[in-house]
Amino acid sequence: MAGTKQIRTALISVFHKDGLDDLLKKLNEEEVKFLSTGGTQHFIESLGYDCLKVEDITSYPSILGGRVKTLHPKIFGGILARRNNEDDRKQMAKYEIPDIDLVIVDLYPFEQTVINGANDQEIIEKIDIGGISLIRAGAKNFEDVVIIPSKAEYPVLLQLLNTKGAQTELEDRKMFAERAFGVSSNYDAAIHEWFAK
Repeated sequence: MAGTKQIRTALISVFHKDGLDDLLKKLNEEEVKFLSTGGTQHFIESLGYDCLKVEDITSYPSILGGRVKTLHPKIFGGILARRNNEDDRKQMAKYEIPDIDLVIVDLYPFEQTVINGANDQEIIEKIDIGGISLIRAGAKNFEDVVIIPSKAEYPVLLQLLNTKGAQTELEDRKMFAERAFGVSSNYDAAIHEWFAK
């Protein structure tokens, strides 16, 4: 069926790990490969699952105190590439860019950091760059990619996986994209409000 996409590789990079266990278990049962960074990668491996490091693909470690981890053409190319575009496919082959079919990401707790009375520098460090970029990239390319922008969507994805296996329809992916842009919009609004004070 046109519009049906198979999830083969998932990029998972989350601040909050709670609630991820059941999703990882089901994805592993569906033979989805895991790709991750830092603490999330260690968490995935601690549950006994194989997990490829982002830096094994990018050839770059996490740098600048963790400010730059996923911001790389091999990661964003894997999310943004149009699977039915011949030129995109050729460039993916040329530059050894992997298909990334599912992105599970959440954002640094900016609002909570402000509420907790942190100083300006601590608040600034909770302005997420990589996470928000991953959310927007996955949502933009919803025709090919599933974007899970917060742990609130874990049960929704798990239900889909239990019902359909590691396959999604266009309407599923568009729903997640809509929710992702909602998360992005609210996050940016909170940051704007803090700067405007």
